[in-house]
Amino acid sequence: MAPAGSRPAVLVARRLLAAGYERLAESCEITEGGIHVTRQRLLELAPGADAIVADPAVPIDAELLEAAGPQLKVVANFAVGYDNVDPEACRDRGVMVTNTPDVLTNATAELALALTLAAARRITEAEADLRAGRWTGWDPGVLLGEELSGATFGVVGLGRIGRRYAELVAPLAGEILYVSRTPKPDAERELDAARVELGELLSRSDVISLHVPASAETAGLVGTEELRAMKAHAVLVNTARGPLVDSAALAAALRAGEIGAAGLDVFESEPEVPAELLEAPRCVLLPHIGSATTRARDAMAGLVAENVLAALAGTEPPNRVA
Repeated sequence: MAPAGSRPAVLVARRLLAAGYERLAESCEITEGGIHVTRQRLLELAPGADAIVADPAVPIDAELLEAAGPQLKVVANFAVGYDNVDPEACRDRGVMVTNTPDVLTNATAELALALTLAAARRITEAEADLRAGRWTGWDPGVLLGEELSGATFGVVGLGRIGRRYAELVAPLAGEILYVSRTPKPDAERELDAARVELGELLSRSDVISLHVPASAETAGLVGTEELRAMKAHAVLVNTARGPLVDSAALAAALRAGEIGAAGLDVFESEPEVPAELLEAPRCVLLPHIGSATTRARDAMAGLVAENVLAALAGTEPPNRVA
């Protein structure tokens, strides 16, 4: 890291896109761990850092904070979710935590819609058959999926991304149900959405899309009992965080035909994907690309830089979460 008295030292744990990196480089000394950085290497790079730029693949805990030292001012997470960060450990050391909300709302909601359509219409299965040469011509009884016009859509979590997803599916929906800690009267008015308990949403919905953060409260939100409560043709979509869904239970439900299909962008122990999901029928899997658009990722990188520079200047970062 940079010696004392020089420009502020910023440790980019893995990688920061040019939209944020170049802005920080104007006034900071940057050390970048690289996309394949190891935990041990991060511990070696951390001493002297005034700011750490993390992302969902980088656990920020007491050990790393201690390694950085008492001058550390901010952990800027390149994501909306910050379940990879120990907020208590940060608070104990007077370290601020920031995230990058809003700018990835459209990208993630649009991917949730894409997963919904791909899972309902068995698109990846159909393409795989075609590419493997298994398609022998039009067959009226093969690869039958679900039409979504008039379907009941259940949205678990009606924050920024969940609300945008509801807006996107509204032209298709016969009904929109949602689960939220607090009522959302604007969504109820504008989208004709109805707030219900989770059990009712699961039993009534044709599509269930998850949009809540990972926490102790939401871990295993959808497990064996919840899957059994769903309709036999229901489509489950998860673009939020992997721990919300019990992967083994989901794979078993798909194999048993207890639900219709699933579309997942996130997994419990990324980048590992459970073998049972890889082998499960009617399951569309993507490698955590919810915010992977040029517009969203550049805007996220810019917010990271804004948050870091504000914290280093002694002012309140625009997106502080702890």
